[in-house]
Amino acid sequence: MSGGSSALYDIPGPKALARHRLYAWITTAVLAALVGLIVWKLVDTGQFAAVKWRPFEYEGIQRLLLRGLGNTLKAFGWAAALSLAFGAVFAAGRLSDHRVVRWFSTLVVEFFRAMPLLVMIFFIFIALKLEPMTALVIGLTLYNGSVLAEVFRSGVNAVPRGQGEAAFALGMRKTQVMAQVLVPQAARAMLPAIVSQLVVALKDTSLGYLITYEEFLYAGKLIATNLDYDLPFIPVVMVIAPIYIGMCMLLSWFANWLAGRERRSPKVKDTPVTVDTPQEI
Repeated sequence: MSGGSSALYDIPGPKALARHRLYAWITTAVLAALVGLIVWKLVDTGQFAAVKWRPFEYEGIQRLLLRGLGNTLKAFGWAAALSLAFGAVFAAGRLSDHRVVRWFSTLVVEFFRAMPLLVMIFFIFIALKLEPMTALVIGLTLYNGSVLAEVFRSGVNAVPRGQGEAAFALGMRKTQVMAQVLVPQAARAMLPAIVSQLVVALKDTSLGYLITYEEFLYAGKLIATNLDYDLPFIPVVMVIAPIYIGMCMLLSWFANWLAGRERRSPKVKDTPVTVDTPQEI
């Protein structure tokens, strides 16, 4: 292959490189102008006035935000653990050889996957009269667990059939095949989808403010609707949004670290396999 071309595309020449640099500068200028316009509008409407930012200086407001953040993380921790367990159980049910178990698991997964999350949370909170955190965690578990059940089932089914057939040929039971052969191979492929769904669960904890659960967004709402501080809605958003984004990015970073650690883990050493051959008589 020549030095001036690639298998997929031609290497850009001097004119193409200059054109690409021009496009990059234009795009940067447009984005900078857009950001400048937004900042100018915020300044023009008084969103950076000292009175709107003064609440964050008070210790009581800081404790309120920290308590809300802690409640958000607590609800997310319970919902994440229970969703993973729910998804694993019902994915196994959908892969079961027993028709009744498979049908029941399919019905449960499809029902809660199709049900709007907010409707489930309100129903659990109002009809069953449970505590706000309990209602929120159960709703998040049922919805995200159903989605994860499909992720797990799809991941296992994506493993080449020959892997399972070879394990069965060695005399392994189905539980052994699932736990020792199929799931470990499917885990790496499933990890991005699992993390994406956990990020969704983390963001959906904000729905707790609708049922008066004192999570992070609820704390922000109490500050933003305070007339004593001139309704600092935009400052509250500018404080809370980066924290939500940071938590989601941290979760994605952890997943990438976990995947990298799995790739770097030492492989199992090959062991010789002996096959008994019939002795000549």
